Amino acid sequence: MVGVGIIGTGNMGADHARRVHARTHGARLVALCDTDPGRLAALAAELGARAESDAARLIGSADVDAVIVAAASETHPDLVLACIAAGKPVLCEKPLALTAEGCLPVLEAEAASGRHLVSLGYMRRFDSGYQAIRAAVHDGSVGIPVAIHCIHRNRTVPLGFTAARTLSESVVHEIDVVRWLLGDEIVAITVLPGRRKRSTTGGLDDPLLVILETASGVLIDVEAHVTAGYGYDVRCELVGSAGYATLGMPTATLVNTSTAASQGITDDWLGRFGPAYDAEVQAWLDTLADSAVGANSWDGYVSAFVAAAAVRALDSRERVAFELPPRPAFYDPSDDLGGGSPSP
Repeated sequence: MVGVGIIGTGNMGADHARRVHARTHGARLVALCDTDPGRLAALAAELGARAESDAARLIGSADVDAVIVAAASETHPDLVLACIAAGKPVLCEKPLALTAEGCLPVLEAEAASGRHLVSLGYMRRFDSGYQAIRAAVHDGSVGIPVAIHCIHRNRTVPLGFTAARTLSESVVHEIDVVRWLLGDEIVAITVLPGRRKRSTTGGLDDPLLVILETASGVLIDVEAHVTAGYGYDVRCELVGSAGYATLGMPTATLVNTSTAASQGITDDWLGRFGPAYDAEVQAWLDTLADSAVGANSWDGYVSAFVAAAAVRALDSRERVAFELPPRPAFYDPSDDLGGGSPSP
């Protein structure tokens, strides 16, 4: 039985804690840590876990075999480095770091350890719809990929949210998942701000049209619309030379009345990707003795690198081309288990 400790008990951390407690097998929730004492105490009491005020103490605890990091983004690199130093597998919510440069110490420490200890929380790799699209690419049923159309809509975002955050916190999911779907690296990006809505406050550029280009010539467009108002809506269509594969809205009950037909729309990412999170955490628990699962530290670095290029493209209103540094041998794609990016 794997003893799991979780750092961060906000929305994501609390959801992971309840998941480990009640929706996984082969694991038990041992300890929780948070900087908010009241929130920490309430969740620990609810789930029967030990409350720790110090993250280093949780990571070093003998009964904690593996760690989930769901704390504030700026704390991720140091917490992941502490897990590597302790030799403990860690599932870290994205981002690995706020900048590509901030990811480098993690890559270096993990390689020096000789073990693939770090998994990144890009849960779309575990969504059944995205997996079906990837299968259609890899079995050749849609032919050679030529284009991908993506929609990423949020109901609302907090006051003060910026277009740069749309790119680094929302579109970063598309950046990761298209690399995984195609086994192809992104080499250029263009970001175009759309018509600003009267309802958008704080000067936020929304929506954005993001155009990605891959090394093999696949074009990807992403409509990033984080103040859509009606709900959380993520879609994807991959177009190939012999067909296409479409991921639409999840199936929901259609209700017909005398004057209208309607169906529910989820309010947030937890409602849309709950099963994917369940599958991701279970796969991580199942492979702790072997390797990391899903997105790895290199994928986290690439996501941060491309997101930074997207911000430059937004600021300049020009196409930004770039070349990724060579992938370290430690992150050879043949080592990936259960969802890492295939070789281009």
